[in-house]
Amino acid sequence: MPSDIAIAQQAQLNKVSQIAQALGLNEASVEPYGHYKAKIEPALNPQLQARADGRLILVTAISPTPAGEGKTTTTVGLGDALNHIGKRAMVCLREPALGPVFGMKGGAAGGGYAQVVPMEDINLHFTGDFAAVALAHNLLSAMIDNHIHHGNALGIDPRQVSWKRVMDMNDRALRQIVVGLGGKVNGQAREDGFDIVVASEVMAILCLCDDLADLKQRLGHIVIGYGFAGQAITASALQAHGAMAVLLKNAIKPNLVQTLEHTPALIHGGPFANIAHGCNSVIATRLALKLADYVVTEAGFGADLGAEKFIDIKCRKSGLRPAAAVIVATVRALKYHGGVDLTALAQLNLPALLAGIANLQRHVHNLQQTFGLPCVVAINRFTQDTDAELALLAEQMAALGVRVVLAEHWAKGGAGAAALAEEVVRLTEAAPTPLRFAYEDADTLWEKMHKLATRIYGAADIFAARRIREQIDKLQQDGYGHYPVCVAKTQYSFSTDAALRGAPSGHRVTIREVRLCAGAEFIVMVCDDIMTMPGLPKVPCATRIDIDAAGHVVGLF
Repeated sequence: MPSDIAIAQQAQLNKVSQIAQALGLNEASVEPYGHYKAKIEPALNPQLQARADGRLILVTAISPTPAGEGKTTTTVGLGDALNHIGKRAMVCLREPALGPVFGMKGGAAGGGYAQVVPMEDINLHFTGDFAAVALAHNLLSAMIDNHIHHGNALGIDPRQVSWKRVMDMNDRALRQIVVGLGGKVNGQAREDGFDIVVASEVMAILCLCDDLADLKQRLGHIVIGYGFAGQAITASALQAHGAMAVLLKNAIKPNLVQTLEHTPALIHGGPFANIAHGCNSVIATRLALKLADYVVTEAGFGADLGAEKFIDIKCRKSGLRPAAAVIVATVRALKYHGGVDLTALAQLNLPALLAGIANLQRHVHNLQQTFGLPCVVAINRFTQDTDAELALLAEQMAALGVRVVLAEHWAKGGAGAAALAEEVVRLTEAAPTPLRFAYEDADTLWEKMHKLATRIYGAADIFAARRIREQIDKLQQDGYGHYPVCVAKTQYSFSTDAALRGAPSGHRVTIREVRLCAGAEFIVMVCDDIMTMPGLPKVPCATRIDIDAAGHVVGLF
């Protein structure tokens, strides 16, 4: 079978104007970026408000493994499959970040015959949204140091500036730095550092805001640090939020593209779920629900991170409600969670599979029992999967009242996921159950974190050093206790130890750092050794990404 990029480069695409016209979008609201991608201005489509919302389908997954699961591929394939069976569907995704594209992933636009295109553009800069987020974020960083340099009228304590700089690339050497070296003319020396763009609060604000006015207001609420008198210093106090909004005035508009089968796709925003809230923008999701009867969206990494934040943060803030969830898994990945080495995943091993199914069972339990979501398990099928393994998996899920559906969209496109689409439709047509949250707004920040750790991660308790506990208590006292919690932890395990596969229980979750995101309106709890600026692997994907003599990109999958 051809590589992903070869499939994408051979695809015959419709003009984005055709895709927009078929959706009923006003021509004035479509801003083309070339022939196959466009920005959409939702406000220029007032007729959409009269339409009933479609049904929102959340695609999530088991805890990710090196064996791969295929969550984005399944999201795209399900969107195509719903159209294949005669439904009016579209896809809503996050934008890929350059750091992982050149680091571990090598691309994030689906795979095989279930891709969003133009794949190269989507993976490489796209419409410039991430650059705009980085510029807005770093403008605020520059204005902080400039204010301190020119007399510091606000009394900013340089030792308590919490606003780091960002870039859209993995670079561990920039995690902790010193700025302002070189004498008085270059500003005041102080400790600083870089996060990756997807961890920026500006990215979170872009993805949670309602419109441009809300965006600007939220940017003004950003707390960059504290003054000598202990007072919070905001971006609005620095008069930075207006200029930041200017830099984001185009980035706030969702991006319209298509799948290989011409299913419309809105791709917008890109916070990671292991260090941020892991969902595409509220604006894009709301627009999609007015344009289609079924909207398939995804949340990053496993359901303990992406789906939890999708519900506890995005749904809580926006009023969005998924009608059903799809949990993506592979037999290979489940055997890995059962303790099998990567080199032996193709071998029949029913005891290991049974042990690994515990990971899937906990994710199913969380979605059904904690959040009240009906769900289906989608198995990305590999040729070496045996009937015995698939039967065991189906038997174990049947005990939870959940169907297992084999999906072959990677090789067959939408037709290969038709059975999955039928099951999703069946789930959404049942009487809806009320969406529940893992914790209540009235819970304290400590209680919220404790409930997440014990209810979702299977932990016995949480822990924070005295200094961190005091910071959490201070945020509670300062009036931020009603905010939801955004946990930054490893994606590879229910615990905070990436090496603990399956469904570990009884562990302790240690909070290493706490961050106030007053503009995004959540509190980040950074756990154990998770980093908000990733590093490149020993052999990064950048070593095989290249351009040939004809100008064609190679090596993106």
